[in-house]
Amino acid sequence: MKVQAIIPCAGIGARLKTQQAKSLIDLGGQPLFIHTIKAFVTAESVDSIILVVHKDQKQSMEDALSEYGFGQDIKVVLGGATRRASVHNGLKACDDDTSVIVVHDGARPLIASGLIDEAVKMCATKKAVIVAVPVKSTIKSVSEGQVTATPKRCDLWEVQTPQVFDKDLLLTAHNLDINQEATDDAMLVEQSGQSVYVMAGSDRNIKVTTQEDLIVAEAFLKSE
Repeated sequence: MKVQAIIPCAGIGARLKTQQAKSLIDLGGQPLFIHTIKAFVTAESVDSIILVVHKDQKQSMEDALSEYGFGQDIKVVLGGATRRASVHNGLKACDDDTSVIVVHDGARPLIASGLIDEAVKMCATKKAVIVAVPVKSTIKSVSEGQVTATPKRCDLWEVQTPQVFDKDLLLTAHNLDINQEATDDAMLVEQSGQSVYVMAGSDRNIKVTTQEDLIVAEAFLKSE
């Protein structure tokens, strides 16, 4: 079973409010995305990596890959206008004999290699697996400033990545409606009628979106 990872890093990180691209921001003395790459290089289940980048950061990211010894191991492709388009570009760059695709946000630098391996193992039988954690806070549905519902907290999970799929299943989901935008790949797979299964993730597996997230990520790294 050949497994390839697609790591979208094509976002500009506007909410982080920095002049430098989010993927290249220093985290513990290294570019943020390098931490993500290291986890996937270390994962025993992943055969190769496809990094999806913004055209304006392509050279800088390739330089960083070479500096940290990954220049020959990772295929770099250009992203699209949306996250879905970027993942789709990654899918088009996959090898024909790949069976399983792992999609992981480049901005989740604290993912553990063991968690990746567990998700891939579960996908061998479930075909579509997402990593998530139960929500801790009460969640409200709100419309025009007014609460419309309070979902049961026990039914709510905060979705993370990696998300792992049978390659053909994910390709089918991406091709169903090329104009449909989605916040994650599982949403497309769900809309295709395929069951998606949940595996417990980690509270350390945060996505760096704001300056506060960066502080938390630094704190987690220092605690290791």
